[in-house]
Amino acid sequence: MRQSATAISPTREENFAEWYQQVIAGAELAENAEVRGCIIFKPWGYAIWENIQGLLDRRIKETGHKNVYFPLLIPLSFLQKEAEHVEGFAKECAIVTHHRLEQDATGRLVPSSPLPEPLVIRPTSETIIGAAFSRWVQSYRDLPLRVNQWANVVRWELRPRPFLRTTEFLWQEGHTAHETQEEALEEALHMLDLYEEFLRTELALPAIKGEKTESERFPGAVRTFTVEVMVGDRKAVQAGTSHFLGQNFARANDIRFLSREGKLQYAWTTSWGVSTRLIGTLIMTHGDDNGLVLPPPIAPLHVVVIPVYHKEADRVGVWERADRLAAKLRSCFYRGSQLRIEVDRRELGGGAKNWYWIKKGVPLRVELGPRELATQSVSVSKRDDPPKEKQLLREEELVERIPELLESIHGNLYQRALAFRQAHTRKIDSKEEFFAFFTPQDSDRPEIHGGFALTHFCGLREVEQELKEALKISIRCIPLGEEPEQGICPFTGKPSSGRVLFAKGY
Repeated sequence: MRQSATAISPTREENFAEWYQQVIAGAELAENAEVRGCIIFKPWGYAIWENIQGLLDRRIKETGHKNVYFPLLIPLSFLQKEAEHVEGFAKECAIVTHHRLEQDATGRLVPSSPLPEPLVIRPTSETIIGAAFSRWVQSYRDLPLRVNQWANVVRWELRPRPFLRTTEFLWQEGHTAHETQEEALEEALHMLDLYEEFLRTELALPAIKGEKTESERFPGAVRTFTVEVMVGDRKAVQAGTSHFLGQNFARANDIRFLSREGKLQYAWTTSWGVSTRLIGTLIMTHGDDNGLVLPPPIAPLHVVVIPVYHKEADRVGVWERADRLAAKLRSCFYRGSQLRIEVDRRELGGGAKNWYWIKKGVPLRVELGPRELATQSVSVSKRDDPPKEKQLLREEELVERIPELLESIHGNLYQRALAFRQAHTRKIDSKEEFFAFFTPQDSDRPEIHGGFALTHFCGLREVEQELKEALKISIRCIPLGEEPEQGICPFTGKPSSGRVLFAKGY
């Protein structure tokens, strides 16, 4: 058993990037695959994604969307239909050009049969779904058309990072077609609200809703909306996006319908999605120097029961009590679902078991030993508390208080993350202060900077690009719901109609 003060080395403060990798390894979430930029989801990591998927899928279906599945391979000609779209994804596409392998003279396997048309491995599905919509939509009576798919996509990443940016990743992508511009825009904004609420209530992540600038929009979109989260090194993660596509993809794919007036017109479309990037966001926001910290709604286990004994004579009594307690807890519910419980039956000491589950981020650890048997009590540890902090509860009290304890963990994680974001967000009105804010003050930690800056901006694209090159920052969004605020852009001296959110991002 390690004797250091924390389970993860280096700590977040010492080296955030390496800490992130060690948390993934310590929690057994994933490992690098043989293909560069790809990861293998281990059972614990995939279970987290399954829980995220299940909770979000229910919400999406409640809004009237139906699940579909489209092919992974997309004809290259489909992407060429929308010029801005193909330009935006061209550098990230993986292409299939052959369909057969043969042995050459040296015995090596080589591709042999060229395809009549190259196929793009899905980077996103607007084009292939648009082609289907053109067949499915004939009349205004066919609208609105709302579908969603859970799928994998491939984007060839130059600088991959597990969960945050991988060559292949998992996601959901929603696609809709509407009769009017107003309906489509309302759909895009409604799904943005759904994402923000989901992040807050299920993942304990406070997010800022906003609109992307023209240079940051999804390729081919008229407007792109985003939810931005600050993680533990004060950088931003784009946790989800919703796109109002206007009629761009409808024109490219000939999605037309007979209107109520008997005229042919193009549909108005949207698309929106979140991905396994959410797992990386969770790690970087809630994780600590002892490993992963999981919000209870998406934790693979809510409670782990840890039997502890030193004498063989105590073994039978401790195990029997642990099994009885687990049976009681399995009859309890949290947020309408049965508790997920495990009894750690491994032949290991209590300390080793405790640290194992701490690193995995299980919300509640319950220890049972001879002392607890004698007093009809249990020792309960919450993952958001220091590792050695415990409370002694009677068994009946634990069963009664389980939902309250889990909800307190979730609320605490959210408030911590919100307080952290607020502490590192600043309104800045001068160019000098802005540059100082994003300039690392510690040469030993060049990745650490100020955080989020809310600053007036005149909207000039060339100024946005200059700031990106000079400070490695971007405009994450133009926050929604803010009161109009006239001001002066500190970079040009030109008028500004409101503040935008600048940050470094992943």
